[in-house]
Amino acid sequence: MEELQRILDLILDDGLEQIILSNSRDASVASKAKIRPVMIGGRLRFQETRYLGTKVYHDNYDRDEMARRIQKELTELYRQGEFRGKMLEGIVLVSKKGKMTVKSHAKSPAAEASLAHDRTKQYLLPEGEPVDFLVRLGVQTPDGRVTKNRYDKFRQINRYLEFLEDVLEELPEERTIQIVDFGCGKSYLTFATYYYLHVKQGRDLAVTGLDLKEDVIQNCNALARELGYEGLRFEQGDISAYQGEGADVVISLHACDLATDYALEKAVKWGAKVILAVPCCQHELNRQIKNDLLRPALKYGIIKERMAALLTDAVRAEILEREGYDTQILEFIDMEHTPKNLLIRAVKRQKMRGSSANKALREMEEFLQIRPTLESLLPEGRQGL
Repeated sequence: MEELQRILDLILDDGLEQIILSNSRDASVASKAKIRPVMIGGRLRFQETRYLGTKVYHDNYDRDEMARRIQKELTELYRQGEFRGKMLEGIVLVSKKGKMTVKSHAKSPAAEASLAHDRTKQYLLPEGEPVDFLVRLGVQTPDGRVTKNRYDKFRQINRYLEFLEDVLEELPEERTIQIVDFGCGKSYLTFATYYYLHVKQGRDLAVTGLDLKEDVIQNCNALARELGYEGLRFEQGDISAYQGEGADVVISLHACDLATDYALEKAVKWGAKVILAVPCCQHELNRQIKNDLLRPALKYGIIKERMAALLTDAVRAEILEREGYDTQILEFIDMEHTPKNLLIRAVKRQKMRGSSANKALREMEEFLQIRPTLESLLPEGRQGL
């Protein structure tokens, strides 16, 4: 709560762009809220717009009142908050058990200076402390300094581990945690997963990384042996044909195009407790999407491409919701580092939902004339789940 208060102190001014509170625990109170600055009688106020079904309500508060209200609503009603201001932007996530995680990054030199004092302690793998796999992969020097041209990778690894840390309470404690990383590539994050959960947290793991490239798999297995990571192994293979026995956690980071859909299919059919996916190269809907009303926008290739990519991930998230997962789409790393910056995080909460949960998705698919692969892999009404 102290970190949230610090962020509110920095962001609640006339430079605030918007705050969105969402993922409501009780839709009968409000489904979401948006907050923006307004000038009323020459005085800066903050207007909260609450959404309740088809109704919208507006209330205005002064700065301190708004800060207290945001803290209260994130404690009692909403499980997610997104903040955007001229100095910084961030996100607040509240777990089912009430654990609050606050992440932020600076947008200006002034905010950078304000956040600098605690940046090091925010990293789960701190700067200045050598980590064996980071040294071997060239991200750190042997004395723990981050290599100058690998700082973005260092930030990415820590950002990913923050998302993983948020769901630690969902993972089994009484047995070995089974983890599969589809499309692991050079496996920076696969090694990070093993190191953080096994070496740092002491959890018993069995981690499998899967990739198509034989030389990559050989190199990763050799490194795992050299580091003594006995619970980590790598296999060559295609995601769609993989015949593993199951997993508690399924990771799919930058698996290209339909490979992400096959990874999500495996995860759902296994009943994986946690899914972490960063899709990329979402070409499928770009080839399908067609709508006369949107023709003025869709005629521009880059606009169509970006719309299709966002819609692809939105559909994937909705299908996971239908399958009984609490699903979030979160910013992975800053846009200036890579356009592949959205992470789908899903946690299994309940049984498969009924047909009513799928009606709006079907209507959107018909409107856009699309039929996503994941919809075919996980058709509505599957038996035996």
